[in-house]
Amino acid sequence: MTVPDHQVPQPGARVVAFGHYQPARVVTNDELSQLVETNDEWIRDRVGIATRRLAAADESVADMAVAAGGKALANSGLAADEIDLVIVATCSAVTPLPNVATQVAARLHLPAPGAFDLNTACSGFSYGIATAQHAIIAGASRNALVIGVEKLSDWTDWTDRTTCIIFADGAGAAVVSAAETSGIGPVVWGSDGEKGAAIRVEDRNGAIIQEGQAVFRWATTALAPIALEACRRAGVDPTELAAFVPHQANLRIIDAVARKIGATNAIVARDIVESGNTSAASIPLALSKMIERGEVPSGAPVLLFGFGGGLTYAGQVIRCP
Repeated sequence: MTVPDHQVPQPGARVVAFGHYQPARVVTNDELSQLVETNDEWIRDRVGIATRRLAAADESVADMAVAAGGKALANSGLAADEIDLVIVATCSAVTPLPNVATQVAARLHLPAPGAFDLNTACSGFSYGIATAQHAIIAGASRNALVIGVEKLSDWTDWTDRTTCIIFADGAGAAVVSAAETSGIGPVVWGSDGEKGAAIRVEDRNGAIIQEGQAVFRWATTALAPIALEACRRAGVDPTELAAFVPHQANLRIIDAVARKIGATNAIVARDIVESGNTSAASIPLALSKMIERGEVPSGAPVLLFGFGGGLTYAGQVIRCP
């Protein structure tokens, strides 16, 4: 007997693999002190960064996305023709057409997947994971490749001592697949558009402008309750988290939010120290490296929490692949 469509159980979704990529060039704080009036101690005290990676002049957003996406695909054990959706979270592509997702699909030889970019800046990867989850639950996808990638060096004013110390380049990716039970908790997402101009690019020839104090106050006062809500919706107490992976914006913000949510038993991602702020790439980049080092057990609950330009935010608890 055929079961009516409305009685067919809907699939869950889970993250099955991660991968990441960073450019070869390492830039130290001492090197930046040759460009602007700053020093290693000031940078470490202000944002917690010791080094960052910058892409080569001929290395594009799409190049880095392909590298990270290819590694995630290899780690998933899936064939290229099993990926039917590609989502690329980025705010730093220099040209809008063709979008990065279609370039990734072509270069990884993925046959005719749905492919689109999304831009919520630093929260983009969490938005992408949620969007892939929703597509799978709705039956529009079975296996999705979600990539966070940025080449922020193309949009940085290297004479501005308040921003050039922060931004960096890189990519992280995840494969999200249909599953009998869900390994991705409900997303908590939203925006505070009235404060959106605190991080901005004013025209196509402009550089990133950031009102650092305004962003810091917003992040340290408004975000912890939202992160806690993501845990509540997933049915996970913060003390049960194996890892907390927030956007790598500023070490003081990371530590403040971790303390406020009470993630007392979690490993807190602090990849910003060696990788800088890579916007949409920072969460998958940090978690992929943690998994590679064996720091997070398979199946353990991990809170992802992105926030930044827009001002936007998004968080969800996933089960580690």
